[in-house]
Amino acid sequence: MRIRPLIAALLGSSLLFGGTLHAADLEPLRVANQKSSFKLLLEAAGELQNVPYRIEFSEFAAAAPLGEALNAGAVDVGGLGDAPYVFALGAGAPLKVVSITHADGRFSTSILVPKDSPLNSVADLKGKRIVTNRGSIGHFLVIRALQDAGLKTSDVTFVNLLPTDARSALEAGNADAWSTWDPYTTIAITQNGARILRKGDDLLTNHLYLAATSQAIASKRVQLDDFVQRVDRAWQWVNSHPREYAEAQARVTGLPVEVHLTSASNTDFQPVAITDAVIANLQKTADTYLAEGVLTRPVNVSQGFDKSFNATRHLLDKQVAEISSRNTEVTQ
Repeated sequence: MRIRPLIAALLGSSLLFGGTLHAADLEPLRVANQKSSFKLLLEAAGELQNVPYRIEFSEFAAAAPLGEALNAGAVDVGGLGDAPYVFALGAGAPLKVVSITHADGRFSTSILVPKDSPLNSVADLKGKRIVTNRGSIGHFLVIRALQDAGLKTSDVTFVNLLPTDARSALEAGNADAWSTWDPYTTIAITQNGARILRKGDDLLTNHLYLAATSQAIASKRVQLDDFVQRVDRAWQWVNSHPREYAEAQARVTGLPVEVHLTSASNTDFQPVAITDAVIANLQKTADTYLAEGVLTRPVNVSQGFDKSFNATRHLLDKQVAEISSRNTEVTQ
């Protein structure tokens, strides 16, 4: 008999049905927050109510420092895109993906140019300056887009900046294109008239990986089991309540509600099971980064997933097959 899953199930039942276990009985779950993403999401969806343990949120400006915090064990769990997660694994972070969410939207990761730019295709980027953040999903999109257009990364000049500075660089003419993700794509398009030069829908998975440290999985499994289900329910809430979610985002960011509503109403969030196909796709990302010299050594990403959370999220075998076929046919 496997003792740990049995204990987790019993504890989970106790939590669910209001047993004697209280927040004081469980250690806090330390959640890495990027731009208030998870805290905002869970709070808006009502998923921070009646939590049987304390959630401690830490704020990070971008994926790179968030990954470093996970690597150092300063936080237990956090969200990263495909490329940043590979980067974290490449740095030796003892992490496991415990949950994946697919974002299918009109304003997903894209390469943007100013509205009056003479550039009309990725081929036109030869000899140009592209601003993005090294190791980000935006960086990876540029690599894939250049490959798709028959170009090399040596054909362009990368300007490595965080999103807030990248936007200013593009507006000031210090870069010819900007490769970024939502909500920055939405902001640039709706507020600055930027246009999409190349979307990443057929080049990227558009997956958000929720990764936990191995230590947290071993010592805080009850909290993680509960947390991943709260996140899944929250994303489903967003699908049916885009305006309420946009209003919650606007209160945090200070941006107009319509900016966030444009994104939320055009994006569908769905749970993705951890499968061999998903892992194989992420391995392609790692291999691409190695070939480009972004990684200095090979990374076996299969070590960075925990399939047992499929059961926690109630993704049965049939659902696993359906979700995998729907969300993994990219980066071929």
